[in-house]
Amino acid sequence: MLKPSLQLRVGQQLTMTPQLQQAIRLLQLPILELNAQLQEMLDTNVMLEIEEPAEREPELPGLSEPPEVRTEPVADDGAATEGDFDYDPDESGVLPEDLQDSSLWSEASGARGNDPWSDESRPSDVADQTGTTLREHLLWQLEMEHFSPREVIIGEAIIDYVNDDGYLTESLENIAGMLPVAAHYTPAEVEQTLAKVQAMDPGGVGARYLAECIAIQLHQLAEDVPGRDLALKLAAGHLELVAEQQTAMLRRKLGVSDAELESALALVRACHPRPGAAIQSKTTEYVVPDVFVRKHDGRWIVEVNRTHAPRLRVNQAYAQMLRGNGDHSVLRTQLQEARWLVRSLEIRNDTLLKVARTIVKRQQDFFEHGEERMKPMILRDVAEAVEMHESTISRVTSSKYMHTPRGVFELRYFFSSQVTGDDGSEQSSTAIRAKIRKMIGQESPGDPLSDSRIAELLQADGINVARRTVAKYREAMKIAPSSGRKKRPPR
Repeated sequence: MLKPSLQLRVGQQLTMTPQLQQAIRLLQLPILELNAQLQEMLDTNVMLEIEEPAEREPELPGLSEPPEVRTEPVADDGAATEGDFDYDPDESGVLPEDLQDSSLWSEASGARGNDPWSDESRPSDVADQTGTTLREHLLWQLEMEHFSPREVIIGEAIIDYVNDDGYLTESLENIAGMLPVAAHYTPAEVEQTLAKVQAMDPGGVGARYLAECIAIQLHQLAEDVPGRDLALKLAAGHLELVAEQQTAMLRRKLGVSDAELESALALVRACHPRPGAAIQSKTTEYVVPDVFVRKHDGRWIVEVNRTHAPRLRVNQAYAQMLRGNGDHSVLRTQLQEARWLVRSLEIRNDTLLKVARTIVKRQQDFFEHGEERMKPMILRDVAEAVEMHESTISRVTSSKYMHTPRGVFELRYFFSSQVTGDDGSEQSSTAIRAKIRKMIGQESPGDPLSDSRIAELLQADGINVARRTVAKYREAMKIAPSSGRKKRPPR
């Protein structure tokens, strides 16, 4: 028989406080999303205000127009991130002494230049989204051209199966079968409507294969264009020889001179193999670096980008009015949220700076000599260096970008697995990919390197990789095999 009883147990449990949840959420946001999040908080919380821009610091020698970034290093004493965001704000409603002085926040921000959130005019980074899709472009022409009502219905069905490259992906028989049975559409009507669709802009749209796409574009040229008829013959049955640059065999098969063949080849090569790409609009994705890395006086400097997010602080006037006043519970809640947010932003920037510095320190050979000197590095290596959990490092490096003299890279680009060499040295998979790409770039066009040969050359350098590993890296870099890279010399 069960009896009720009391038991005492000792255990540990992690509680996700609201401030900890907010700090983690802000930590993993890229800079543009953080920008939008902070603007929303500014609009809803009266206790937050944008910090006035600090006085511009003197420019470093040798640098012109330095970016508006954080240039003062953050002290690596661990205070800002101790315990992985275990900060618990004062519940008394009074700001801590170190947060009451707004000048300290101005100094900590380290920002230079004008406030990026001011009303001053500046270039806009908003992508142009006024373009139309290929389908919309074709449907607009369908309405404007002289199509009968029956042809409009057939044309809409055809356009529905035109992919982004401009090719028809469904057979005419299946398209005819999808049309209303009661209307009794005939295959001849579908074929005739397809011909009218293929006459639309862009040239070559609605083709079912590459040869037809090129032929459509060639037929749109005037009949007296030199080489047009010969180009149509090339498109009809000799595109494979054209791709392999077998000019001698083409001359023999077609019985033409070098000049005639060159004119025809020029017309074929001028045709667009993917006509839909000329119309299909894709939204441009802008990358805003979260961190800047530059070399000054022989040292690599890491700076946090502060130009695309407002510098926030607690409104001290409102905070003083609430001190000792038991009323206005809503304002007190907003004051507490404002403190959490300001503190979370400082934690985010300090953590990002520490992680970026660690990456630059471990990958200094990459910044000096290129990706062939990239060292193997995993999340645990950085986590141990900054004394944080691997999950925190994962959040910091996700969708964050670093602007370097060698380009803009995602922070996760610097992490890679390792391959142990014959001498016990460790090679990064990124460095091995760079070596493979360099070998292929220096190979002879008539005698390209096979995957087995590349593996042998790498093993000669002390890098023990198998042929299938070379093939995997080559395919990841979208490099064709040796058979596809071979170019025969003209005869």
